[in-house]
Amino acid sequence: MADADVGRALIDFLRASLGAPGLELAGPPTPLSGGFDTSIYALRLREAPTVFAGPLVLRVLAAHHDPSRALRERAVQNAVADQGYPAPRVLAVTSDPRALGAPFLVMDHLPGRVLVDAQRVGIGGVLAEAQARLHALSPEPLLAALDTEPGAGGRASVGFEAYVTSLQARVARAGLDGLKPTLRWLHERRPPPGPPVICHGDFHPRNLLVADGRLTGVVDWPNALVADAEFDVAATLNILRFVPVDLMAMPRVVSLIVRMLQPVLAARYLAAYRRRRALDPQRLAYYEVASAMRALVQSGEARQRLAQALGALDASSYAERLAARVERLAGVTVTLPTARRQP
Repeated sequence: MADADVGRALIDFLRASLGAPGLELAGPPTPLSGGFDTSIYALRLREAPTVFAGPLVLRVLAAHHDPSRALRERAVQNAVADQGYPAPRVLAVTSDPRALGAPFLVMDHLPGRVLVDAQRVGIGGVLAEAQARLHALSPEPLLAALDTEPGAGGRASVGFEAYVTSLQARVARAGLDGLKPTLRWLHERRPPPGPPVICHGDFHPRNLLVADGRLTGVVDWPNALVADAEFDVAATLNILRFVPVDLMAMPRVVSLIVRMLQPVLAARYLAAYRRRRALDPQRLAYYEVASAMRALVQSGEARQRLAQALGALDASSYAERLAARVERLAGVTVTLPTARRQP
């Protein structure tokens, strides 16, 4: 859908859902970068109810996404925002694709710049502080919100079992037999769970906003789980260690520095987190494998399609680097399909 059409369709939806026939856009929606599988726009409204009067973000999911994802995102973001955590509050949501062709959310537009653009040093400490702060929140309001949100899937939808079950289904559907040994290892080696916390699932420097040296926002919550804290830390470690930094849209000078210091950044982040909260080493190693599987499955699915359909991350060395790490930790062979090319 063209940007202008997105704006018109959104206004029609909001007029009807808010009972505000005079509602208008203050200007055309402005596309924002940052969504790998979503379309994101900045916008403002005129003649809007007070809660919608500030700067807003429209997040449109891809048409293939489970419609319940939008409802889960609202429940998660509002539950953590209610506890004082700087997640963007969701003001409107629909799982019905008829308005914009896919489910979408309208939320507050938080101030600040992404962490990697705003500062060059101390990134690991900022990450650790913000993540430990998230893990200190009670998960019960979030779980209760999911249980009372029709269509969101209930509390089980953000459990670790649901995460693994989803990976199993995707592996079977895509015929990714080379990942089945790792799935078996995850089932056989799962450690006893510790105290559950809210895990963001994709906690990295481009999902944190800062202004004047303080954290102003944490965005992009579709991968949230309620699980062991080690799962969230492991996911961040995998990103910091293995994502090619030239894919992170950093300023060139910062990118060159981070590429050289990637292992140091990961180590400093981990040390900073451990100063704030204890981690179990065995659980951490297990969850490194578990969190890596999401990226490996995604890469495998993409490679089963035509090579021209590969995104930048799937076409990079990220999956191979993760696969090597999984093989070292789990002692299993990880085999990914070779990307097929058009004849």
